Amino acid sequence: MSLAESAARELQDRAVLWSMREIPAADVVAAACDALVAGLDSPALRILAACTRSEADYDVPDLLPPALDELGLVFHPAGSVAGQEAAARALAARMLAGELTPRELAFQIHQRFGHELAVAGQLALLDDEYDIVEYGDRTLAQVDADVVTEALRLTQHPRVTPRPTDSPV
Repeated sequence: MSLAESAARELQDRAVLWSMREIPAADVVAAACDALVAGLDSPALRILAACTRSEADYDVPDLLPPALDELGLVFHPAGSVAGQEAAARALAARMLAGELTPRELAFQIHQRFGHELAVAGQLALLDDEYDIVEYGDRTLAQVDADVVTEALRLTQHPRVTPRPTDSPV
């Protein structure tokens, strides 16, 4: 994966996590800056990246959708099934990157979506497994391994591909 593709994926993930109120708006601005450094470019992305931390909470809601659109990325509205699925995938990617433990991933998925989000249903079930591990025949390490396997499955879903920066926006 190229640096630009990686930056586009990170921007897309942070956008959906922000939309789901999982991360602050300043994290989206930081991802926009990283995307510019990685070679992505568009007028709206430059404006988004120029926001200060104090402006982020006010400006990101208006600036993020056009910045994503100009790059050929998708803005998932909060509450949409596609947005929830993208958030589950982004959380799984965070766990694989070491930002969350397997237990934290399973708990967050279960807490946010219950057993209702089909794509992440197995993670909700695994959160239940953590609650009964001391009474069953499985170990924490086995449940952790199952969560990692499920996170890998979730992140294998086709991800974003930015438009080349030399194409018209």
